[in-house]
Amino acid sequence: MFWVLLLLLAWVFAGTACTRLCLAAAHAATADTGGADAHAAAREHGLTLYEAAFLSGGPDRVAELTLVAMARQRRLLLAHTGWATVVDPRGRDEMERSVIGAIGPEGQSRIIPVRARAAGAEAVRRLADGLVRAGLALPDGAASAVGTAVRQVRAAALAAAALGVTALLLPVPTATPRLLIGLWFALPITLSLSCLALARFEVHPYARWASPAGQRLLGAFAGGTAGDERAFLTEVALRGVRAIAEPDLRAAFTHRDRP
Repeated sequence: MFWVLLLLLAWVFAGTACTRLCLAAAHAATADTGGADAHAAAREHGLTLYEAAFLSGGPDRVAELTLVAMARQRRLLLAHTGWATVVDPRGRDEMERSVIGAIGPEGQSRIIPVRARAAGAEAVRRLADGLVRAGLALPDGAASAVGTAVRQVRAAALAAAALGVTALLLPVPTATPRLLIGLWFALPITLSLSCLALARFEVHPYARWASPAGQRLLGAFAGGTAGDERAFLTEVALRGVRAIAEPDLRAAFTHRDRP
């Protein structure tokens, strides 16, 4: 009856993973509390580019947007070799001042550490806290927990299937039909697949930063007429540096020093 032990193991995998997914989804859903009020207020006032950038890509996206905006205004030089140089040391808002502060008093620094320091600045944290309070952004760890739980349920389904195949290949007493063994192992597999289907229907897409209300606003977000500067920055806010068409400017963010 060794197959019974394998069946119990399959149930442990499936039950634990599905429980974690349900708890993570419930925790993420609480971030949408007050989402209707936040949605109405945001439709009246509109998302800022910084807010759209955070909801789309988090703190790193906000730092990238600030760097690109300052470079387009010729107040910051982003070299294709991966260096940032301050041209105008007067920041127009707290995000720009955070970037200038991240570059340092010498006025020049590598872009990658600048982006990391600017993303962790107090200005970005205040922006994130405001979006969380408005119900537009998820609390720290809520969305990543859902994605991790989904992957665990997928792994549990595969593990249950593998254990079922192993049990069918083992010698069993003649009084136990192999079909019955297969049906027993089909139960934890069905549970795992059902949880995945419900998660895809209820909490998909598994956004890392935006709550359901925030995702709805991002879907309707528009930053300007096609071809103008604000439209370009809107694309950067929503898609990141991959939306940059200029080869030199894109190379500034992707450059890596060779060892």
